[in-house]
Amino acid sequence: MDTTLDDPLVGRVLDGRYRIDARIAAGGMATVYRAVDTRLDRVLALKVMHPALAADAAFVDRFIREAKSVARLAHPNVVAVFDQGTDGPYVYLAMEYVSGCTLRDVLRERGALRPRAALDILEPVLAALGAAHRAGFVHRDMKPENVLIGDDGRVKVADFGLVRSVDSVTNTTGSVLGTVSYLAPEQIENGVTDTRVDVYACGVVLYEMLTGSKPHLGGTAAQVLYQHLHEDVPPPSAVVPGLAVGLDELVAQAAARNPDLRPYDAAALLGLTREARAQLSDAELDAVPPQAHAEERSSAEDRTGVIPRPVVAQQPVQHTSRLEMPSAPPAPPTHRPAGGTARRPSRGVLLVVAGVLLALGLGVGVWYINSGQFTKVPNLLGKTEAQARSQLSAAGLGVKGVDRKFSDAFDRGTVMNTDPPGGRRIRGNGAVTITLSRGPEVVAVPNLMGRPLEEAKAELTRSGLAPGMVTQAFSQDIAQGSVISTNPTGGEKRAPDTAVSLVVSKGRPVPVPSVTGVPVDQAKAALEALGLKVSTAPEQVNAPFVAGTVANQSIGAGTQAAAGDTVTLTVSKGPRQVPVPNVIGQDMDAARKALEAAGFKVKVDRPLISFSKTIDTQSVPAGQNAPEGSTITITTKGL
Repeated sequence: MDTTLDDPLVGRVLDGRYRIDARIAAGGMATVYRAVDTRLDRVLALKVMHPALAADAAFVDRFIREAKSVARLAHPNVVAVFDQGTDGPYVYLAMEYVSGCTLRDVLRERGALRPRAALDILEPVLAALGAAHRAGFVHRDMKPENVLIGDDGRVKVADFGLVRSVDSVTNTTGSVLGTVSYLAPEQIENGVTDTRVDVYACGVVLYEMLTGSKPHLGGTAAQVLYQHLHEDVPPPSAVVPGLAVGLDELVAQAAARNPDLRPYDAAALLGLTREARAQLSDAELDAVPPQAHAEERSSAEDRTGVIPRPVVAQQPVQHTSRLEMPSAPPAPPTHRPAGGTARRPSRGVLLVVAGVLLALGLGVGVWYINSGQFTKVPNLLGKTEAQARSQLSAAGLGVKGVDRKFSDAFDRGTVMNTDPPGGRRIRGNGAVTITLSRGPEVVAVPNLMGRPLEEAKAELTRSGLAPGMVTQAFSQDIAQGSVISTNPTGGEKRAPDTAVSLVVSKGRPVPVPSVTGVPVDQAKAALEALGLKVSTAPEQVNAPFVAGTVANQSIGAGTQAAAGDTVTLTVSKGPRQVPVPNVIGQDMDAARKALEAAGFKVKVDRPLISFSKTIDTQSVPAGQNAPEGSTITITTKGL
């Protein structure tokens, strides 16, 4: 069904120049239209920000930043930006129009791709990103939806709406941007984004092209985020037996959880990709994965010229089931007269039999044409995707594709529409497109203050949002382990799947007292009375404190700690015994320096009437041991 008829912009001329002909796609930030530049008489794509967002200066700045960033990337594999402007409440970008499909469309139709096809798509994507990285920009939202494949086979990277300068501040304090399936661990954990997050996303996209599925699957965005942080991307050969080892290594390098183990940027990954391709044989490059949708190969190959066509034996096309006509009844036995010929049935009998057979054949044929080859599409509204697939399979129908749209009437994740609709008759081997609800177009962030962390995360997931980064802070009022605040705050509205960061209470701050020089048992009792845990270091050390007292504490005096934090105490085994140097006869200043260098404190005792600076006596004889840090008294000569 063409939804462009309900769009108020279709048919309008924007900014006195761009005539909008049809809506191509709609996203959370903007809608993309096919339009005609009436001045230059050329077809282009017009990306128009949603009017509600155009009132937000931050969104407008980000939108205009996309235009300026991409306009600097004059690369054949980057969708070009021609113009940017405003018309009343509408802020727009005029971009190159690519007639064709997205990589997501190809994966949906084809399933897994042959390695040669996957690399044919990956290499121009890396070339485009490499040019962006070397120009100082990061895409930050690489995914199959942003890879366009033209009818002429050219591959282009689109939607630099999340682009930002590499040299700008990269630690985001708001929501984590991007699609959860392709986010690098460092994006999720602390919001840091550099060229290596695009490299990680390309590794995930390569895995998906080779296997037909994402490496991390989960029922919620939070589950997927957890897997990104704690689980490596598995080797594609675990899903596609016999896949070349070089492709496993390429995915492992690009999608390493530690960013330091990845290629620095897309240009470096492109070099590794070409090296890996050179090591593969034609048989390895053209191996057809078992996850490929064999019944859709020909149609998918027609969508893109960059995907080579596999050589397969020609098979007869069977559009319908084969009808078996009723077999003719056996001929009645004939009695052959002795010495004569067999008696043939009369012509009238043959005509009757032929008439019966013809009537039966026509009846079966009419039934098959009118009813037999068709089945009704079941009513799937309100069903989950799994339930819808099960009912379609039971009816002998397949799933042509799955779309997702916003809806206020249907719960998130349930079927809101099918094409053809329920009750419509289609051929028994046909397929149905399912449209699932994404819930309301905007989701209100729940008020989570005071809620335990796990309960808060579950509530965010139920609301259609994703739990984001978790940080801790002290609180006088909120119990330890419960939420102090969120970003965005409760009541604010955001697009579905937006990540919400959480600040969790560490409880009331506990000022740590000084316990150095205090007997260990007394120090332990004082700290535990404050709600702190205490442990003792396994080894004792020499220190200027009495043996058995505390020589050092792991959390310094005056520091604020949380109840339940552990303070480790190091026990003194007394000061180290140090030989006392001989300073008699030395100048007073030289004697002081020698004793201090040996680890002693120095006290100078001068007679009441004395003008000499020469040392006459020292309180501890030379060569005798004394505790390190103890005081040595030296006396100058008198008159």
